[in-house]
Amino acid sequence: MNLLKKLLIIQTAFIGDVVLATSLIEKISSYYPDVQIDFLLRKGNEALLVNNPHINEVLIWDKMSNKRKNLFNLLKKIRSERYDKVINVQRFAATGLLTAFSGADETIGFDKNPFSFLFSRKISHRLEKGRHEIDRNQELIRVFTDENPAMPRLYPSEKDFEKVSGFKDKPYITISPASVWFTKQYPAEKWISIIGKLEPDLLVYLCGGASDKSLCGQILQESRRPLLTNLSGELSYLESAALMRDARMNFVNDSAPMHFASAINAPVAAIYCSTVPAFGFGPLSEKKFLIETRETLDCRPCGLHGYKACPKGHFKCAYGIEDDQLAMALK
Repeated sequence: MNLLKKLLIIQTAFIGDVVLATSLIEKISSYYPDVQIDFLLRKGNEALLVNNPHINEVLIWDKMSNKRKNLFNLLKKIRSERYDKVINVQRFAATGLLTAFSGADETIGFDKNPFSFLFSRKISHRLEKGRHEIDRNQELIRVFTDENPAMPRLYPSEKDFEKVSGFKDKPYITISPASVWFTKQYPAEKWISIIGKLEPDLLVYLCGGASDKSLCGQILQESRRPLLTNLSGELSYLESAALMRDARMNFVNDSAPMHFASAINAPVAAIYCSTVPAFGFGPLSEKKFLIETRETLDCRPCGLHGYKACPKGHFKCAYGIEDDQLAMALK
């Protein structure tokens, strides 16, 4: 008899973190097809879960306005739902509070959360070499599913594919050149260099959010390539994923677009500057390439999430990557 009827997953971090957490949705729904799954995320990320057939309701935490008030309104909402389980993927106090005082029959989260001492079950969070984030997250639900994670998944609609169909007339690649962190971002001049060496009849689309328009505009202007189009700010998350799916290759940083590719099994070439794949956030697509400097640097990796500037001032982890390494992904 299936006693699991209603649960909540909490992940209020960044875009890529939410995409990877969809692995939990896929796994739980495969084991418990009748379960009601709700998902709590930060405002701005809700579009990622549109069309997901396994989601009952998306709860949204607005962190930018009346953050504390909105948090306690969420707690009231969560308590009223009387969940069987609350699964917290995050390790910060605010979501720990929501979990610990959710009123759920069982609360599960990582031991690094400050409120984990109040959880029904706390799971050790370990950054082990070769262990992917979806493997770490799977530990949260292992006891009532199994040890094997599902793949993360996004669900672009027919309308999303229709929106980008006009960009697919000829073979194309996408480049997502931006990142929230400077030291995760392959330099603009390096993108311009490789664009200048591409096949002349290959369509190239620059992708990103509205905040990436300036960077993409710079690359567009300085590349002077006829078949180069700046789509930053023009496509939704799911429309971007729909475009990436049929690309000959998608060039990305260690950032959200890499996880978009994983969630639709699109070909991807992931460039790592200050971070390394061993942290567990690598691409999961069947066709994938990992691109890093060939030089051994004693300062790399310099941090898990990157910095606003290179701590050493030279940024060799990015400038040491050669054009031929990117070109190999197209061969």
